[in-house]
Amino acid sequence: MNGTQDLSQQAYFHLRPDGAFVGNDPARGPWSADHCHAGPVSGLIVRAAETEVGPEKMLTRLTVDLLRPQPLTGLRVAAETTRHTKTLATTRVTVHDLDDTLCATATTMHLARCNLGPVPNVTITPPRLEDAVTGPFPIGEIRHGLPGFANHSEVLYPKDGNQGAGPKTVWMRTPALLEGEDPSPIQALCPLADCGNGISWNAPTTEMGFMNTDLTVQIHREPGSDWLASESLCHWQPSGIGMSQSVLYDTQGPVGTALQTLVLFPPK
Repeated sequence: MNGTQDLSQQAYFHLRPDGAFVGNDPARGPWSADHCHAGPVSGLIVRAAETEVGPEKMLTRLTVDLLRPQPLTGLRVAAETTRHTKTLATTRVTVHDLDDTLCATATTMHLARCNLGPVPNVTITPPRLEDAVTGPFPIGEIRHGLPGFANHSEVLYPKDGNQGAGPKTVWMRTPALLEGEDPSPIQALCPLADCGNGISWNAPTTEMGFMNTDLTVQIHREPGSDWLASESLCHWQPSGIGMSQSVLYDTQGPVGTALQTLVLFPPK
């Protein structure tokens, strides 16, 4: 099953000898030719936090504050533990550019894994990947002419699903986070998690911009498939403030939710 774009083998980032992450074409966002889409950057944040805490605990919450644009030319990501007990761990993560300017801060929560056997749970049927059909990348208008995130993501829609303005569901398969490295399941979820505003816009970017200032992801199960889905809607207000909310799925069912605070801006 193929999407509307060719999925490049190029990863979002490559690592410089000095430890800085340099964005490749897939990391380029829609608003500026020189800056990253926040989804891959959020993946770098998760990578740093998971490395800091270790594999015994699962990342269950990520909150990212995007303080300024993230330059493709290079980012430095650092994580520190703020609490670590038998049950849980928390971290604080910072993202600086090559001039040591703070670009983003984040916090994470990690919970210890255990094996309880079967437990009572709700059953929610996921969108059917088997019935999905091809369609355009959700944001059709890019404010630069260079290849970026949209060109390096495979996209599918539920059969007879909305492909225009308003709430919609999108399946997405994205590149690896870092050259020469397989991303963890939650690292791989981040690019889609940050797409809620781009999936469920209420008007195209020719009429209104809708940039997110943050991202909060709550995860109750690590995804287990390459194809991941986001069921998203946006609330836009005359104040220029909005919100995107998404339910995230793998092919077996829901894995978490994502929230974004939005700044709305008419085109110049």
